[in-house]
Amino acid sequence: MNHKPVFLHVGCGPKHQDRTPFADKDWQEIRLDIDESVRPNLVGTMTDLSAVENQSVDAIFSSHNIEHLYPHDVSIALGEFKRVLKIDGFILINCPDLQEVCKLIAEDKLTDPAYVSTSGPIAPIDILYGHRAAMQKGNLYMAHRCGFTKKVLQSTLTAAGFSSFVKKRSEHFDLWALGELRHEESRIRELAAEFIP
Repeated sequence: MNHKPVFLHVGCGPKHQDRTPFADKDWQEIRLDIDESVRPNLVGTMTDLSAVENQSVDAIFSSHNIEHLYPHDVSIALGEFKRVLKIDGFILINCPDLQEVCKLIAEDKLTDPAYVSTSGPIAPIDILYGHRAAMQKGNLYMAHRCGFTKKVLQSTLTAAGFSSFVKKRSEHFDLWALGELRHEESRIRELAAEFIP
C-alpha cells in the first residue's frame, strides 16, 4: 500500500495545502500552529515540536515564521526541524529579505507601500517589524524578532547541518530556502526547481 509523503506545515495560520507550494502535489498536510484559533492539526511552536515524532515527516514548510523567533531560538527551531525530518526529507522556508527591504528604508520609504498583499498594502516597516494591522488587532504573534539576508539565511542553515539553496524573490521582498540533510547538490537543485516558486 502506497502512503502519501507527509509535509508538516509549520506556522500554518489560516492557510491550507492549496495555498502552499504543495498545492498541486499528492502530499498529505499536517498543519501546526501556536494559535489554536486557526484550527491546526497540532498545536505547537517551532522551538517545541514535541507533538511530532522523530524522523516522521518527508518535508517541512514554514512560510514567514522564522523571523518571529528571537535570534538565539532560530538554531533551536532548526534543530527541531532536523529531528522530525526523515533523513531523505527536506525543509522549505521563506522569510523577508532584509537586504532588499533596507534599500527602500535607505530611500526614506519606511511607511510607503512596497507591494499589495491579500491583507492590503505592505510597507517596509511591516516587513521589518511585523504586520502592523494584525498586531493592532491584538495578534502579537505577528511581531518580528530577527531577520535574514541571503548570506545569513544560507549560513544559518549550514550551521544547523543542512545543505541549502537560497533564492531571492524581489517582487515580495522575500527569500526562499530549501535545505536537506544528505548533502546531495543535484537533489537540492531538483527539489528547488520543483518547490520554490
